[in-house]
Amino acid sequence: MTLLQKWKLIKSQQLLKDQWADIKINEYEKSDGTIIKPYYVYGYPDFATALAITREGKVIALNVYRPAIDSISLEIPGGCIDPTDSSPKDAIERELLEETGYRFDSIEELGCLSPNPSTNTNLLRMFLATGGVYDDLAERDVAESLEVVLLDWNDFIEKFKSKAFIQSMHNCNILFALMKMNKLII
Repeated sequence: MTLLQKWKLIKSQQLLKDQWADIKINEYEKSDGTIIKPYYVYGYPDFATALAITREGKVIALNVYRPAIDSISLEIPGGCIDPTDSSPKDAIERELLEETGYRFDSIEELGCLSPNPSTNTNLLRMFLATGGVYDDLAERDVAESLEVVLLDWNDFIEKFKSKAFIQSMHNCNILFALMKMNKLII
């Protein structure tokens, strides 16, 4: 049993709100009376990612330009869960199709994590997608700047071990998928 208590929200001021971000500056009171201000809370949409594997056993990765770090990043497929998505699984199915052009025999949820519970409100839904088949008729998202990369299993593992995947939440998804598949490597 914990004696820790939640902080009391005293004041909240909206700094920005649009479809991608909901940023507030809050003031809190701790149980001992200490006032914590300013405390920034960053609201972002929940998102979903998947370690995606084709029927031939290739891992589907993406090269994506990321302006915040001004770099091309090796990643696994994923994206925001839209309000029109009926579930996180529907969101990752949509993202996989839009980003890669692949449909999957099986998509299994691996769990949910918080990217940064100290300041961010969003959650990551992690998936393992297997049995991928390319759909020539898939409607791709042309707004994104990305390149699909099919990796042999050993090449994927080498890239993972050498830290070629730098997005931390993608790395978490990869680790959970490797555990699910009994292929965790050390």
